[in-house]
Amino acid sequence: MLLVVAVFGSLASAAPAPALVDLQGTTRVGDRTEPHAVVWLDAPAGSMAARAPRTILDQRNLDFSPQVLAVRVGTVVEFPNNDRVFHNVFSFHDGKKFDLGLYPVGTMRRVTFDHPGLSRIFCNIHPNMGAHVMVVDTPYFTVSGDDGRFTIPAVPAGTYTYHAWRPGRPDLTGPVVVAPVASLELRWH
Repeated sequence: MLLVVAVFGSLASAAPAPALVDLQGTTRVGDRTEPHAVVWLDAPAGSMAARAPRTILDQRNLDFSPQVLAVRVGTVVEFPNNDRVFHNVFSFHDGKKFDLGLYPVGTMRRVTFDHPGLSRIFCNIHPNMGAHVMVVDTPYFTVSGDDGRFTIPAVPAGTYTYHAWRPGRPDLTGPVVVAPVASLELRWH
């Protein structure tokens, strides 16, 4: 005996997914490029893109590296001490408040950045050390490179509100249409 089973799917076609665009642009102050600016698009309901396997804010040569870091809400940032001295990393202003206490060379501490905002990072022992962690509630963000250029990869085509932040400058915000030939040129005056 032969049994035949027929399976019928919906005859209505699903709407095509929007095109994904790598949004590129440049950050500037006046006519010169502005490195290390954080740029993001509002999209709190955006996809749950895979998180980076490790996010590190290193301590080396009595400095933080990188000095500007952007992460998505819920990211765990590692603070390894790869220096030759003890450090005490903390943030008491705005954003995530924490104090990692004194810890020696070759050890590491972790902090979960669980809400959006800016955290100013310092070392209690070395007042010249400073960094910034910008926490955003969107999968579409980046930090501009040394040449001021940036790319936010795989953004669904559409209209968004952009934001840009850089230490010591006012925030920039406005509308942007993400399309295959679009670019985002941001300028602080």
